[in-house]
Amino acid sequence: MEFKSILTKDTTVEERKQIVKESLGNISASCDGCMARLSEMYDEYIEGKKEIRDINMEFNGHYLRGDMDKGERRSCPM
Repeated sequence: MEFKSILTKDTTVEERKQIVKESLGNISASCDGCMARLSEMYDEYIEGKKEIRDINMEFNGHYLRGDMDKGERRSCPM
C-alpha cells in the first residue's frame, strides 16, 4: 500500500474535504450535534491555511491545560 501525503501542499481542497470526512466518520451530526462542530475545527485545513497536525496539537494543548471555554459545559469539548 502506498502512503499519500495529507499535507496541504500535496492535496487539493476536495482531497482535504474527503480526508476529514473519512477521518471523522459520521459528520452529519445526527447524534447530538457534536460532530458538526468537530468537523468545523478542520475548516482551516480544508482551506489550506493549517496542517491537520497543527490543528490537533492546538486542540490537545487546550484540552490538557484545561483552558477550553469554561462557560459552557457539555459532554463534547467542541
